[in-house]
Amino acid sequence: MSYWKATRHPGPSLLFLAPLLAVYEIGVVKLGGAMPLALRNGADAWLRWGLETFGVQSRHAAPALIVAILGVWLYRKRDSTPDDLPGLCLGMALESVAAALGLWALSRAYGPLLDYWEFTLATPSAGAPDSAYGLVVTYVGAGIYEETIFRLILFSGLSLVIGAVVPGKLGTFFAALLGAAVFAAAHHLGPHGEPTDGFNFLFRVLAGLFFTLVYCLRGFGIAVGCHACYDVLVGVAM
Repeated sequence: MSYWKATRHPGPSLLFLAPLLAVYEIGVVKLGGAMPLALRNGADAWLRWGLETFGVQSRHAAPALIVAILGVWLYRKRDSTPDDLPGLCLGMALESVAAALGLWALSRAYGPLLDYWEFTLATPSAGAPDSAYGLVVTYVGAGIYEETIFRLILFSGLSLVIGAVVPGKLGTFFAALLGAAVFAAAHHLGPHGEPTDGFNFLFRVLAGLFFTLVYCLRGFGIAVGCHACYDVLVGVAM
């Protein structure tokens, strides 16, 4: 199996995701202190709320669910598990950084491009982080849980439903666009959501499409890594 095909297999994705999931869950507990929920990513909180609705109260339920989903996927693909998983994970890490830099370049061109087209949108607000380490933990969680909910579950589900009506690449595009719009809107919902902002909403739709493209072409693990790296790059490093 070639490297380009192997990265889309659940085996490398699970191995690549495991240390990121551990860093996030341990970081939330260790850095959160008396208020660990303050460091949890919004998608993580939504997933936990959904599990609690069905009576699942354990704090380990959300990461266990992600591992279970990938585990079932891996079991179904067990006959085609690629070799040299550590080497694959190294390549996936490098690709994640490269893809994150690509999205960062898009974000740098986004504002001037809208000005050129004479769009009138709000300017995104910027806030200074209280703790760089805490933000890194939250951003890693965003990569894991948002990609699980919006790409692995939502986009895949929409592809099946819409694909039954609009087959082929057009149906996939509509699924990607609708999933990206839901991804963008989710950041403005709930008591901790951001104020509605056209600038941020439109960029998040573009980012959602970008992550979907990475997910489809390069696999779930690289989509998670790209998302986490981009958030860290923009939120902490810049």
